[in-house]
Amino acid sequence: MTMFTFQRLASSMLVLTLCTGAPFARAQSPEPAAAAPAVAAPTNPSDTDTDTDADGATDAEASGHKARPHIQHDPNGDIFNLGRDSTLPEGHQADSVVAILGSVTSNGEAGSVVAILGDAKVTGRVEETVVAVLGSSYIDGKVDGEAVTVLGNLELGPHAEIAGDVVVVGGRLIRDPAAIVHGKSENILAVDFGDGTGLRSWIHQCLLYGRPLAFAPGLGWAWAWAFTFLALYVLMGIIFRDALQRCVQTVESQPGRTTLAGILGVLLVPVLIVLLCVSVIGIAALPFVAVGLLCMALFGKTVMLMWLGRRITGQHPPGFMGNAAVAVLIGGGVALLLYVIPVLGFLVYKGLGLLGFGAVIYTVLAGFQTRHAEKTAARGTANDAAPAPSPDAHSPPPPPFATPPPIAPNVLGARSAPEQTPLMGAAFPRAGFIRRMAALLIDVLLIGFVMGMLHHNFQLELVVLAAYGACMWKLRASTIGGLILDLQVVRLDGREIDWPTAVVRALGCFLSLAVAGLGFFWIVFDDEGQAWHDKIAGTVVVRVAKGAPLV
Repeated sequence: MTMFTFQRLASSMLVLTLCTGAPFARAQSPEPAAAAPAVAAPTNPSDTDTDTDADGATDAEASGHKARPHIQHDPNGDIFNLGRDSTLPEGHQADSVVAILGSVTSNGEAGSVVAILGDAKVTGRVEETVVAVLGSSYIDGKVDGEAVTVLGNLELGPHAEIAGDVVVVGGRLIRDPAAIVHGKSENILAVDFGDGTGLRSWIHQCLLYGRPLAFAPGLGWAWAWAFTFLALYVLMGIIFRDALQRCVQTVESQPGRTTLAGILGVLLVPVLIVLLCVSVIGIAALPFVAVGLLCMALFGKTVMLMWLGRRITGQHPPGFMGNAAVAVLIGGGVALLLYVIPVLGFLVYKGLGLLGFGAVIYTVLAGFQTRHAEKTAARGTANDAAPAPSPDAHSPPPPPFATPPPIAPNVLGARSAPEQTPLMGAAFPRAGFIRRMAALLIDVLLIGFVMGMLHHNFQLELVVLAAYGACMWKLRASTIGGLILDLQVVRLDGREIDWPTAVVRALGCFLSLAVAGLGFFWIVFDDEGQAWHDKIAGTVVVRVAKGAPLV
């Protein structure tokens, strides 16, 4: 697409804005009485009332005035309709003829013609621009400006004459051989999407009534989409029967918390997207986040349809009716019937989506909590069952208080800190996915802020973040985000984090991020809560006592 095309589209949108706000600021032609001096009695008796030059222009037009004694001005100057068609009859003039959710027919003389979600038919004269969005255009007259059609076809008749450019986006340009175009012709994405009749019908019959579906002509495509998604929901009911049943139990046992989780989830999704965009490196994860949210929405809708079907057939009906897919099918049929009721249809549609999204979120969080509690209980049982070591009769009893080892001077004469007591990874509870990602987000925002203050290129942020992590893991066994959330990186063998381990773990983070971030999501499925870079470096992230100092 050339810059020329963008300029034409921008000018067309400006025309649209002006049409819906105020009359066009164009030079008004004088009244017939004012034009009389321009057509005074000819000096040559053989001349008619108005002379015509070789190009067909009258004397009045050549002098800068347009003599139109047969044109009647529209008293309002503009013709504007919302939800209805706009018509300019032959022999009338208007500054602009605009229709939103309607079509435009201009047989007279107009300053501009704009149709939004409707067709534009011009057989008269237009001094400026003809614009049709989500509709087709038919021009069989003279247009002194441009003709633009977006998501529709543009047809030029045999008497069409376009002084400017012709731009068609998402449609076909049909041009009669006798049609004249003085400017350029641009046909971008020349695919026939139809004339937009189905979309206009849905807006008129569904959107304006507050319902997703309706029994009306032109809505066959909407019902086809509805039954396609219903088939998808039934298929999910067959594949994910047990998971759906757990989510249905969550809805029935915790309806208030499910609703709250859905509301919070909907409110936090834009915040998550903004944070990912601000972090720069998180932009690469946006497509995967979008796919994940879409899957959660579809799964949640299936949960609510199954819940609705179970409310009709009973919780555990015997035989065929007890199948999860049958419950989804029955619930979907009831939902489709509710969708056609004005106002209530959209409320049901949005309510099912919100509750389903909340059911999925709350069930996943509850599962993480239950799994963490089971692991903690299992470790406590194993520690209690382990036999205590028998004291050696020949060894002296341990002192009541352990004293720190003496600080020995190093080669430079300075005193070195005492060696840090090794941490055994198995003795501490593992950090969960959400807590670790929150700590990572704090570190990402911190590094991004610092680099922004230093006016450095954000493309180096990933490398700086890895170097920062390696240094902090070696010096403090945690990052600033980890210290805030009481996290610490330890080795499974109990030894101290050294430089090779810290560097290997930092480089392993690139591998965890490279495969669509799957290495980080592996924390959710791993029994030890390890990411891929944890497995490579032999480390694990644990939760420690609160209040660990930074220095």
